[in-house]
Amino acid sequence: MKALIIAEQQQGRLLETCYEGLAFCQALGAESEMFLSGTKDALPQFGGKLHLAAGGDYNPKLHRDLIVQLTKAGGIELVVFAHSSYGWDLAPRVALALGWPQLSEVVGLKEGQLEQACYNAKLRRQLAAPGPKVVTLQSGAFPAESYGGSPQVTELAGATDTRLEFVGYEAAPPKELDLTKSEIIVSAGRGIGKPENLALVRALADALKGDLGASRPVVDAGWVPHSHQVGTTGQTVSPKLYVACGISGAIQHLAGMKKSNFIVAINTDKDAPIAEVADVVCVADLVQFLPILTAKVKG
Repeated sequence: MKALIIAEQQQGRLLETCYEGLAFCQALGAESEMFLSGTKDALPQFGGKLHLAAGGDYNPKLHRDLIVQLTKAGGIELVVFAHSSYGWDLAPRVALALGWPQLSEVVGLKEGQLEQACYNAKLRRQLAAPGPKVVTLQSGAFPAESYGGSPQVTELAGATDTRLEFVGYEAAPPKELDLTKSEIIVSAGRGIGKPENLALVRALADALKGDLGASRPVVDAGWVPHSHQVGTTGQTVSPKLYVACGISGAIQHLAGMKKSNFIVAINTDKDAPIAEVADVVCVADLVQFLPILTAKVKG
């Protein structure tokens, strides 16, 4: 199987999602090429073929046409995007133009079958999709490795779409809480049970002189503002200490905190996915355990 990995540059910086795509293709046993719209100043370390479209500014029609042309001419059977804003917009355009199915937010491989998370990431389902397809990969699902080599660059040319003009990037409004600067974060997940128990998590964060974080279900429930959310749809953090309270460890959350220096997980389920990245796992009822731990920290 031949795969085309869609790499991304953003404001002249190469995004590491291209290496996650490469890890996915290697796990699948696929031969890989890459497509990139950008400059030669930030190319991936990749020893294979790289099709480079000059520029970098997003042009959906031009990029779709180039990818479709490469796919048809090169015998490509799999087109791989990151599940990013670029992938969200461009992948369905490519799938429609090719007449291929699109499988979104792939989080794993099992016996050669693609997996998606379902039921709020508590379960996974295998997807039976034989033949050519377009996929998007959930960030963090296929850890990027260190790759080497220089790509064999082929420069592409294509007509621009004069109906569109790339204006630029708009900065997000300032966050109420910037967790990316926090050295200690204590996060609450759905496992805390009810909003009243949030006080126990906040008390531990205060005792540790840290900040309060949260998983998406806690934010969606309205228990804390979005500025506290950790994960792919929140903030990506790397504190010295990360304490996960009642967080099962959905891939979207893990992608946002797995680079923390030291991770403590407090959960009643010893087999929760968070245990795979935690340095210490405490199997306990947090309603009973957190007050004891907080008192010890204060003492």
